[in-house]
Amino acid sequence: MASLRDIKRRIGSVKSTQKITRAMKMVAAAKLRRSQEAIERARPYAYRMRDLVNRVALRANNEVHPLLRQDNGGKIGLIVVTSDRGLCGGFNSNVINHTMKTLSDEFNDKEVELTVIGRKGIEALRRRRTTIRNTYRNVMDDNPFRVAGELIDEQVAAFLQGEFAGVYCIYNEFKSAISQNLTMERLLPFEPPEQGEVVVDYLYEPSQEGVLTELLSRHLHIQMHRILFESAASEHGARMTAMDSATNNADDVIERLTLAYNRARQSAITTEMIEIVSGAEAL
Repeated sequence: MASLRDIKRRIGSVKSTQKITRAMKMVAAAKLRRSQEAIERARPYAYRMRDLVNRVALRANNEVHPLLRQDNGGKIGLIVVTSDRGLCGGFNSNVINHTMKTLSDEFNDKEVELTVIGRKGIEALRRRRTTIRNTYRNVMDDNPFRVAGELIDEQVAAFLQGEFAGVYCIYNEFKSAISQNLTMERLLPFEPPEQGEVVVDYLYEPSQEGVLTELLSRHLHIQMHRILFESAASEHGARMTAMDSATNNADDVIERLTLAYNRARQSAITTEMIEIVSGAEAL
């Protein structure tokens, strides 16, 4: 049995850890509130932009614009969004495991190049010997809109040059503080929904291709920006949940250690009393 000193030291250690997890939970909650407000502001514009591009693309032939071109047999560009920091439960491991499953199942017969966002994803996917095209760290601490623009411009250029047959993104979509939806979204080629009823065409100025070029470019930038905020809000929600669970678990450990400490202390007192009584009887 551990000594009283050892148990007391462990109780103190767990209490110190609990203070850290409680503080991290409060920080994550504050960051989650800001991130949730940001994603709630970004989503309406991103969704309306998607609807607008869908309506315009419905009226266009796939040959009108190269970003509507279907599979040309090239490589696949896969954007993987993780976090730069850990202690957020299964947030990163879920994305990484889904990425590896996608590579082995859906894209097993294709060459895939990864663009990885977040230090955790970079470290994990490098160990698994995947082909990494580009990496980004500390995106949300920098300028996420600028980074989203640079990333999309690079992916679009590779697609237009015929290097990529398609571009996909794997990320955690924010649902609530305790729920994230692991999502794989296709960015390129852009595929509008199936046309139902006959729709009236627009008048384009300067041209249909020029309008589509501007709209599709802006649409991809906005969607990537939204994805980064979705992932950030999901990360903070996962970390807050994980730290809340860790804090509660620390309470349970402290309770068990305190019980063990009291039992050991009672046993020590009982042993001392027996020794005293035995000594007195011997005298």
